[in-house]
Amino acid sequence: MASETTRTAPEERLVNLVVALMATEQGLTKETILSSVAGYREQVGAGASKDALEKMFERDKQTLRGLSIQVETIGDYADPDDLREARYRIPTAEYELPADIAFTPAELAVLNLAGGVWSESSMSSDARAGLRKIRALGIDVDAPIIGYSPRLSLREPSFAPLQRAIEQGRVVAFDYLKPGEDAPHRRRIHPLALVEYEARWHVYGFDPDQQDTRTFLLSRITSDIEVTRSSFDLSAREGAGERALTGLADLAERQQALVEIAPGTEAALRLSRRAAPVEQGFRVPYVDAHIFADELASYGPEVRVVEPAELRDQVQERLRRVLAAHGGAA
Repeated sequence: MASETTRTAPEERLVNLVVALMATEQGLTKETILSSVAGYREQVGAGASKDALEKMFERDKQTLRGLSIQVETIGDYADPDDLREARYRIPTAEYELPADIAFTPAELAVLNLAGGVWSESSMSSDARAGLRKIRALGIDVDAPIIGYSPRLSLREPSFAPLQRAIEQGRVVAFDYLKPGEDAPHRRRIHPLALVEYEARWHVYGFDPDQQDTRTFLLSRITSDIEVTRSSFDLSAREGAGERALTGLADLAERQQALVEIAPGTEAALRLSRRAAPVEQGFRVPYVDAHIFADELASYGPEVRVVEPAELRDQVQERLRRVLAAHGGAA
């Protein structure tokens, strides 16, 4: 359970935001959201700048839209194009059943029972606290909020065939592009588990050519998944997910970057969840130097990499490419 002084995980912040935006037809202003929704409001108390919080909110809106959850922006009634006091909401009509659907008494009894369980257990205490704060501002809130299930769309096309291969115990093959290489190489593995780490999906499996286990980032698979007719021992799947996550965590612990982060910025909000403060700045563990360099470069001047030199060089190279693409000199 998160409190006003502890950080809220990004996925929990998104759920709390969805609950708040679905709770009122009139919509909520950005100021109300940032001060009432868990995941934002404790950052206000910690001294985060308004600009950093607004950037976080804008990215969260894009994330929700990427999950097929539409966030509406409502302008001023007198001037709809005036967005200075814009309000935001998630229209509930899209998730309502058609009016011509009818249920038998027995079906209604089951639905009412399920709805009661959902309304009592599906909403976190932070989400309920946020709704109480919104009510205290005099904004009408619909309660209870039930019957809502987010529609998740996986962006990695390799996920579904890999999941089926794991369930069936079938060997797979695919082309994989390692960081720093110009061409992909064919890989063959016994897929044992799909795991999410640092918001990215990985497949963990046994590589018979290397006679060892390997972890592959799904976003680096460049071909369709070939599910072969060869099978493997299904018992190898037992505990594979835990082993994969432990291996990724151990790798991140061994690879730590020393970075200086400007306080009150978006970078501070996003990196502080996994960073440890030290005398010169922060130590941030990471799994993949290339992906981490992409993230750090996206923060621009908000972050400076002290070490390792390889990571610093990669970030600088990305910033040079951005500068050159916009007509600047390196």
